[in-house]
Amino acid sequence: GSVGILTAGTSDVPQAEEAALLCREMGCRVFTAYDVGVAGIHRLWEPLQYLVEEARVDVMIVAAGMDGALPSVVSGLVDVPVIGLPTSVGYGLGGGGEAAILSMLQTCAPGMAVVNIDNGIGAGAIAGLIANRVAAART
Repeated sequence: GSVGILTAGTSDVPQAEEAALLCREMGCRVFTAYDVGVAGIHRLWEPLQYLVEEARVDVMIVAAGMDGALPSVVSGLVDVPVIGLPTSVGYGLGGGGEAAILSMLQTCAPGMAVVNIDNGIGAGAIAGLIANRVAAART
């Protein structure tokens, strides 16, 4: 199967790479685009178009800290499952990933599931299972 991984910012990359590593170990093809968050949403269009239309990913992992908005935005734009990966990036009241996970859990965007804060392994495992199941059904 094929997995697309996006990060909102560069601070989310370690957790995304953890997920990517596990997906590759599960035999998935992994396509990544980092630092495409909603603070500069124009950065999202080209990578998202590539992942959906050219790479034709089966599932996406979207990592975000701070306000955790990117996974909901992506889920509203694509027709594949999205796994929200909240990261412990943030400060103030929502620091430590609390605001990110709460935003993701409270989303009204369809087709999105959420793993715990900084759980790249969990996100990679579920994405790998989905992607490989889709690939098996295709053949």
